[in-house]
Amino acid sequence: MKTDVQIAQEAQKQHIREIANKVGISEDDLELYGNYKAKVHLDVLTRNQDKPDGKLILVTAINPTAAGEGKTTVNVGLSMGLNKIGKLTFTALREPSLGPCFGVKGGAAGGGHAQVVPMEDINLHFTGDIHAVTTANNLLAALIDNHIHHGNALGIDPNRVTWRRAIDMNDRALRNLVIGLGGKTNGVTREDGFDITVASEVMAILCLADSLEDLKARLAKMIIGYTYANKPVTAADVEAVGAMALLLKDAIMPNLVQTLENTPAFIHGGPFANIAHGCNSVIATKTALKLADYVVTEAGFGADLGAEKFFDIKCRYAGLKPSAAVVVATVRALKKHGGMDKNELGVENIEALNAGFENLRRHVENMKKFGVPVVVAINEFPTDTENEVRHLEQKCDEIGVPVVLTQVWAKGGEGAVKLAEKVVELVESGVANFKPLYALEQPIISKIETIAREIYRADGVEFTNKAIKNIKKFEEDGLGNLPICMAKTQYSFSDDPNLIGAPNGFKIVINDVKVSAGAGFIIALAGDIMRMPGLPKVPAANKIDILSDGEIIGLF
Repeated sequence: MKTDVQIAQEAQKQHIREIANKVGISEDDLELYGNYKAKVHLDVLTRNQDKPDGKLILVTAINPTAAGEGKTTVNVGLSMGLNKIGKLTFTALREPSLGPCFGVKGGAAGGGHAQVVPMEDINLHFTGDIHAVTTANNLLAALIDNHIHHGNALGIDPNRVTWRRAIDMNDRALRNLVIGLGGKTNGVTREDGFDITVASEVMAILCLADSLEDLKARLAKMIIGYTYANKPVTAADVEAVGAMALLLKDAIMPNLVQTLENTPAFIHGGPFANIAHGCNSVIATKTALKLADYVVTEAGFGADLGAEKFFDIKCRYAGLKPSAAVVVATVRALKKHGGMDKNELGVENIEALNAGFENLRRHVENMKKFGVPVVVAINEFPTDTENEVRHLEQKCDEIGVPVVLTQVWAKGGEGAVKLAEKVVELVESGVANFKPLYALEQPIISKIETIAREIYRADGVEFTNKAIKNIKKFEEDGLGNLPICMAKTQYSFSDDPNLIGAPNGFKIVINDVKVSAGAGFIIALAGDIMRMPGLPKVPAANKIDILSDGEIIGLF
């Protein structure tokens, strides 16, 4: 059986000019990065601003498990399936981070015969966007410490600098550091640390800004720390905005690539889905909507995190109105949610499937709360039995949600034709009536409680004294009307990763509350959310290599 990277390297790719031409993008609108990658000028969005939008489809999923759900694979397959039935379609995805690629998860460009290519480039340096974010983040960090070193005219309290440095790698040794050692000429000694770049607020801003002007306005609002008088200090205060924007001038332009079947794809931006909002860029999505009949996008992790933030943060800020949602599930993952051991998931077990179905049921019910019609996509695995698939289809019928078996990993777009037809049916029914879950005018605590009650089904929320203190401070600083970005484990509806399935009788504990004033959201931290992952005992990097003939091995 061929690996994903082998399938990708054998793809019959079209020159990126041909891909652009399919959706009305001229060569003058492109900044070419070789034959198969290009940046698309922001003028394309501006020039097409008055055109009606295409239909926006969100692909989300059940809570992830080690068994795998294949959400990105279904996303790519669905976009190809829609093209097969005559709908001009774009797919819009996030850029993979190098850290996870070399850590546990490997590549992140789909799988099998449903991938975006050039897969090896997308998973590695690509067009340098993440490096640009890293540099902009660290320029700001350098300017902060330089300001403090040269007299500290703003009165920044070194012990209350909240801005951290960033690197696009899993490196636990960088989580907590002491900087400025070695004498007076080396700066002020203080505690600091690194976050992985995709957890940087600069990345979140890049993905929520809808223009260069908006990018600069958001960068200016970023709070980097507090003065001795407890007043917030911003990136604008240390005069960092212009230089940061210059570093991001190319990164803000969406990246155009293609699927294995030459469907246009924007791969742009990649904020973490637990510490940030987990969606590709607003600019990429809005540009695609002006150029295609359908745009298929995704949000990180399960629907309790990714979809909720997609609706309540991204769609709210960008004025997007999704027409349908696809919830991806696998028989294997549902059996894992039903209590089966990972090593036994290939064995037929209707009882475990029944128990695990409750996880899927809850996600489907949640999506309907946003006024968006839902279809379940069963992502087929070779170990699925006919009895299990039929039983899962029957369970979906019982709760009144359409369900389609998809075979995109093995068959590409052909394996998603039935799903594409069902999506079009839902869209053309006109039943979508999108609405966010909560009003921005609600107090911060009320918004957090609404998400915990309506999406997680928690019995309540407990706030630490630290969280309450910060909430009060943010509301005093005029930041109370921002949406909420919940930071919790992706593996459970609760804040305990071990409570899989559809747990009840629990409370969510908010340990801390932070603000991303530039991105425009309040971060509520439930549990221990790692902003700098570490590598496992045997990292994926140990098995990745390039041979003398250019063949890449080990990258998924």
